[in-house]
Amino acid sequence: MAAPGQMGFQEAVTPVMEDIESFHHFLLIIITAIVLFVSALLVYVMVRFNRKSNPTPSKTSHNTLIEVLWTVLPVLILVVIAIPSFRLLYKELVVPPAELTIKATGNQWYWGYEYPDNGGISFDANMVPEDELNGRPRLLATDEAVVVPVDTTVRVIVTGADVIHAWAVPAFGVKVDAVPGRLNETWFRAEKTGIYYGQCSELCGQGHAFMPIEVHVVSKEDFAAWLEKAKTASGRADESVKLASTHTGAVH
Repeated sequence: MAAPGQMGFQEAVTPVMEDIESFHHFLLIIITAIVLFVSALLVYVMVRFNRKSNPTPSKTSHNTLIEVLWTVLPVLILVVIAIPSFRLLYKELVVPPAELTIKATGNQWYWGYEYPDNGGISFDANMVPEDELNGRPRLLATDEAVVVPVDTTVRVIVTGADVIHAWAVPAFGVKVDAVPGRLNETWFRAEKTGIYYGQCSELCGQGHAFMPIEVHVVSKEDFAAWLEKAKTASGRADESVKLASTHTGAVH
């Protein structure tokens, strides 16, 4: 989570986010060099070719070398930028073989989660009201959290139940649209345990600012223990639904 007064990105905890941060720094160096070079040229032109220093201006209309340079150099710069850019895009978009799959469904205005490979565990995650935070971060904490094991490739299948949402966790370098009627996917591999937060990043209505994402990255042993508890809780919930349906049928 970002700290007050922090500059730059949140701490990267996935390989993709580390590459995004490196690419950002690489671009910053190039941009800074271009700005300094152009600024130096402007200063030189203002000093060398003002009316006082150069009362008789040159009538030169073409300079082949300069015209070749200002065409070729920008192209070379773009090529230098494009190579790591395409490499990073490929890494983000191509999902490697996953060890865990999670389905995230955006609703107005909360996230629903399923673990299809782990007994069909499912739950909804709503924002914790401000008067119940107990020291947890405002507008980010949820009553139920996504739990994943550390050093595990996690595939996230994302869709929307009503309008377009977006599942985004900055520390993971992940942001993908949740589109109704369509399944998008992304992935992450968290290399450090901890609690990480995100938010819906697509304007989805008046409650857009109140559908946060909370992910707990835990050890593999703790994840196995959480799975057992979640399966038990899910089974009890299913039994409750069946009993409620039975009683409802008896009344009618």
